[in-house]
Amino acid sequence: MTPNEANPTDGPACGSGCGPLTPEQMRVMRDHGTERPGSSPLNHEKRAGLYRCAACGTPLFRSEAKYDSGSGWPSYYDVLPHAVESHTDTSHGMVRTEIHCASCQGHLGHLFPDGPRPTGLRYCINGLALNFVPDAA
Repeated sequence: MTPNEANPTDGPACGSGCGPLTPEQMRVMRDHGTERPGSSPLNHEKRAGLYRCAACGTPLFRSEAKYDSGSGWPSYYDVLPHAVESHTDTSHGMVRTEIHCASCQGHLGHLFPDGPRPTGLRYCINGLALNFVPDAA
């Protein structure tokens, strides 16, 4: 199992707090950091499965909604219902839509209106904020 691959039997790791995170995951998910583009092994993940929040285990994305945006971060055109929340991010001299896990509030990445059909959206996600659970064979 890789660092970004979760055990499918693991449930949410946080109730009122947060599950065990690496220092780099803490920087991304709690301090609203960003991983280097192209650094996530999830960029190349092609198996069918579920992407969960690395902090609490909440299901966020299905592999069917993943696509290669060329951005350097794992990207999805759709999210599972009620999985994320958003707010306006005005840091770094620009206005963007930040998304975070609806369950634990962990920073995931940003949402842009330049994705493919059918939604036209691009959820640009830090791979460190995700755990991948492959579908059972």
